[in-house]
Amino acid sequence: MDALLSDIKNCTLCEPHLPTGVRPVLSAHSQSKIVIIGQAPGRAVHQSGIPWDDQSGDNLRQWLGIDKTIFYDPEQIALIPMGFCYPGTGESGDLPPRKECAPLWHDVIWKEMTNVKTTLLIGQYAQRYYLGQEVKKSLTETVKNYQEYMPKYFVLPHPSPRNNIWRAKNPWFDQQVLPVLREKIHQIM
Repeated sequence: MDALLSDIKNCTLCEPHLPTGVRPVLSAHSQSKIVIIGQAPGRAVHQSGIPWDDQSGDNLRQWLGIDKTIFYDPEQIALIPMGFCYPGTGESGDLPPRKECAPLWHDVIWKEMTNVKTTLLIGQYAQRYYLGQEVKKSLTETVKNYQEYMPKYFVLPHPSPRNNIWRAKNPWFDQQVLPVLREKIHQIM
C-alpha cells in the first residue's frame, strides 16, 4: 500500500488541467475499516495536504460522531476522493473532480484494502460512479433511500456549509439518517 500511495501522490496526469498544480490528497491503509469516497480536495485541503481539513470535514466528523484522532487514523478510515487534486474554481464553486483519477486508481486501491466494512459515498460524483444504474434521479432521492445500498454503501450529501439550505429543506436527514450513520460507524469501530 505504501508504494501505491507514493505512486498516487506523485501522479501528474492532470497537471495541464489544474490551475493550482498537482497535489494528490488521500489517506488509506490495507486494514482500513471504513472508506470515505468524497469529491475532490478544496482550496484549503490543497494548501494543507490534509484530507477534509476544512469546514466540510468538521461537519462530516460531527455527522459521524467521531473526533480527528479516529478520522485521521488510516487503519480505521480511508479518505479517498473521486479526484485527488483540487480541480479549481468554477462559476458556482469548485469544479467537478477530474475524471481521470477514479478509473486510473480506485480499483488498484481497493485491491490493497482487505478489511473494509462499509463505504460512505459522499455527493453525486461518488454515488454516480459507484452506484451506476442504482442511483436515483436526484441526490435527495438517493440519500432518502440510503437503506437500499447498505451494508456495502452508505450514501450522504456533501457536508459543505453550502448544503445547509438542503439540510433545512430535508429535516429527515438529521432526524433519520444521521442516527443510523452514527450507530453504524460506532459498531464498526
